[in-house]
Amino acid sequence: MNHNRIVQKLLEQRGITAPKDIEEYLSDRPKRTYDPFLMKNVQEGTDLILSEIASGRRICIYGDYDVDGITSVCILHTVLSKLTEDLTWYIPSRFNEGYGLHSEAIDLLHEDGVDLIITVDCGITSVKEIAYAKSLGMNVVVTDHHSVGDVLPDCITIDPKQEDETYPFRELAGCGVAYKLAQAIQRQAGLDRHVIVEILDLVSLGTVADLVPLTDENRTIVKYGLIKINEKTRPGLAALQEAISIPVVTSGRISFGIGPHLNAAGRIRHAKEGVKLLLAPESDPQTIRTQVDTLIACNYERKKLQAKAYDKCCEQITGEEAILCLNVDDLQEGITGNTASRLKEKYNRPVILATPVGDGLLKGSGRSIRGVDLFKLLDRHRDLFVRVGGHKKACGFTISEENFRTIQPLLERETQDLYDADPSILGITGKYDLQIEPEDVTLELARALEVMEPFGEANQQPDFLIENVRINVLQHMGAEDQHVKFAALRDGARIDCVLFQKAKDYEDKLYGPDPVSLIGSVEINEWNNNINAQFRVEEIL
Repeated sequence: MNHNRIVQKLLEQRGITAPKDIEEYLSDRPKRTYDPFLMKNVQEGTDLILSEIASGRRICIYGDYDVDGITSVCILHTVLSKLTEDLTWYIPSRFNEGYGLHSEAIDLLHEDGVDLIITVDCGITSVKEIAYAKSLGMNVVVTDHHSVGDVLPDCITIDPKQEDETYPFRELAGCGVAYKLAQAIQRQAGLDRHVIVEILDLVSLGTVADLVPLTDENRTIVKYGLIKINEKTRPGLAALQEAISIPVVTSGRISFGIGPHLNAAGRIRHAKEGVKLLLAPESDPQTIRTQVDTLIACNYERKKLQAKAYDKCCEQITGEEAILCLNVDDLQEGITGNTASRLKEKYNRPVILATPVGDGLLKGSGRSIRGVDLFKLLDRHRDLFVRVGGHKKACGFTISEENFRTIQPLLERETQDLYDADPSILGITGKYDLQIEPEDVTLELARALEVMEPFGEANQQPDFLIENVRINVLQHMGAEDQHVKFAALRDGARIDCVLFQKAKDYEDKLYGPDPVSLIGSVEINEWNNNINAQFRVEEIL
């Protein structure tokens, strides 16, 4: 196979050198996927679900309020609705209930006549709540992908993170686990395979949005899922794409466009708004229009709240902290995760962000950097939390104000110990894949790089270093001039560049007299029927 020389170097850097591995990595039709029955307890879970359906039992799919949870609910609802009409779904309110299973929700479901709860993207740490559900005579099947605690719930648990799991790939998102269960149900129930194909768009959405590694089976899922999304067979999703001007969906456009809009529902109002959109049939255009408008309004409100929260958090930060562990008054709890992500990017530190919710309690979220397993860090102090869950890079929790003050110095010391043991953890600022020259930034390169898609966690879009350029022809964009377009010049070569969000951070270098170096990615820019190569700048050195 003949590939651009820069792409060949990048593949070598990523350890993809064997011809069969290169072919699989670059293929539009990859084959790396596994039998769902290889996953622990999938057979038992499938048997129980089909038995309950055969007995006329009422089933509830119980999910989480992020994109992974929303798509997981839609995946199982789509498949199970082919087998039973006695089916409902439930997602807790971020504000009134919080993450995971809750006894109050279980009471509501019990009153509704639910006999079987299937959790998606949650439940693996809900030991007490599941025991309570069983005491009411309800069955529970847990499907999750989060890290497993010391004690498992007393029910069928399907989670590839379990210690004795033998499934070949353990990094599926919650929607990926739900999909493997759906595959097993489809096979065992004798449903048409089209049922599984039609939900690949949902699995792709949730997998990219949840920041799991886009390697192995996840890469296969996302490649096929992106094809399905771009066929525009899901009317609600197609309407959202059109409304936010995304004609062709890539993994990046899920991360920065579709994903934030779906997430915004759970952050500002309720995640059920996203489920309603994704499940809406073509025959109900009014619901589709209403839900698209709702998500756009939620995302707009989320952006405003997040900007204020970010500024308020920065006021508390000295820059000397090993971990940013902040209690900030008057934050809207739905945007703590997004704000933590932005702080993590700015300060290159793990972030724990909490806000008071009454009765002496704080709720919050955490986001982590490479090399710091956030869930492991917090799980050591599980006894201090009312609730805590998550994985290496992200967590959610409830804790008392007193215990938060207790845990702050503990996390600071333990995180610093990690840096002392491995200083390279903090060495990612200024990191790039290859150094290139200005004349390398061409449409040919941009198109060649597209064969490495989909980009995401563990398969990041390649970053390049371009040294010793002068900045010229600046044009600010955005309501607060937070974005900027400019030209980078050297030896007669010109690169069209764009810098998002960070114009003020780099004001001195943008307008300074000295040459600078740029770190960023090469991409295709299409605007007003013009197509050119663009350098998307991440850092100016």
